[in-house]
Amino acid sequence: MRDFLPDDVRRREYVVGVVRRVYERFGFEPIETPAVENIETLLGKYGEEGNQLIFKILKRGVHEGSGEADLALRYDLTVPLARVVAEHRAKLPRLFKRCQIQPVWRADRPARGRFREFYQCDVDTLGSTSPVVEAEQCAAVSEVLAELGFGDFRIRVNDRRLLTSMLAGAGVPAALHDGALVALDKLDRLGPDGVGAELEQRGVPPGARERLLAVHAEHGGGDSASGVAGALAALAAAGSRVADVTPAGVEARESLRVVLELTRDTAAAPRVAYDPFLARGLSYYTGAIMEINVPDLAGSLGGGGRYDNLVGMFSGDTVPACGFSLGLERILVVMEERGMFPASLPSAPADVMTAVFRPEDLGHALRLAHVLRQSGLRVLVYPDADKMGKQIKYASSRGIPCVAILGEDEIGRGEVTVKDLASGRQETLAERGAGAAVKAMLGEGRG
Repeated sequence: MRDFLPDDVRRREYVVGVVRRVYERFGFEPIETPAVENIETLLGKYGEEGNQLIFKILKRGVHEGSGEADLALRYDLTVPLARVVAEHRAKLPRLFKRCQIQPVWRADRPARGRFREFYQCDVDTLGSTSPVVEAEQCAAVSEVLAELGFGDFRIRVNDRRLLTSMLAGAGVPAALHDGALVALDKLDRLGPDGVGAELEQRGVPPGARERLLAVHAEHGGGDSASGVAGALAALAAAGSRVADVTPAGVEARESLRVVLELTRDTAAAPRVAYDPFLARGLSYYTGAIMEINVPDLAGSLGGGGRYDNLVGMFSGDTVPACGFSLGLERILVVMEERGMFPASLPSAPADVMTAVFRPEDLGHALRLAHVLRQSGLRVLVYPDADKMGKQIKYASSRGIPCVAILGEDEIGRGEVTVKDLASGRQETLAERGAGAAVKAMLGEGRG
């Protein structure tokens, strides 16, 4: 858990503003859900490792000593969404496009870009099985990252049914598929040797392990060239080794081909890449899966996929669904390390600070601040009648570019002296013109 100081919050708000603006351009509507869910809502939705990372809340009162939990902090935004759709289906449109930017919690080990409390920026579409859904979500997150200044990200795509087909073709028993997928999801962190060792621990037979790792080596570990043409070529080359072992695999390969084709005229076109070993560890995925990576970050900036059965766990009805989540914290880590935040991002608490010499003039400072704020300026009132040098030093230390000085003579004439701290230039004028003068100084400084 972390505290965020003013500059941290400004950078976060900047990124969230870009995310929200792009999501809204694609027709996604905002919702919010509580931080706390019934524990039964969350358990059994994320797989064995996910269940272990849920922050549980002990029962209150006489039950505290028992260690029993009936509530938990939300692990992600997708399962709560499924609950919302199940509960409020009658109030929602048949085709529901949702966006949500809120914190989630996981009892994870903190590392670079990995925290116990973090924000997810989600888009989801419910009510359609069309591959347009996946293609448009890839386009939306591509536009977000492009507007933030990312130029080297890649969206790896796969399909859970292709993975199941590959496991069957490699000879992995069906009962071991879930565990094998958990292991394969760690290829980017553990490498082939580490994943091979984990597959062995999970009881996957030696021959099956060798065949899986041979396919991984053959296909370059998913390092196919980015772009629609490269992704389609890699998908076609996978052939019988990956996709065509089962009828579901054949269907999945064709479905993924259509998704890739549909991205041709979107922002995602140069970014997509087929990765036959992309697994995504969450167990609720049923079809296409996606993940965004950049070269200098282990793990991903975000990911998602199709989860057509999740809403039905709460309602009993089949509601097709697909979603994509961007990780705010990881985006911020990379942007900070690369120096990607715009120079125009405000770093000062105000555009102008009012300063007075005498305690009895503080009311005039408040009146002037009101006038300046009505001009659209951010104004900080220095609350003490201190030495003017001390007040100006404070404004300079905070990066406030202008100081509005109210001396006894200025107040008597209904005037104010506006000082530009960067150039040292100052101008005395009527109070009613102070707003325009400050804006002019700010414009010159920013130009």
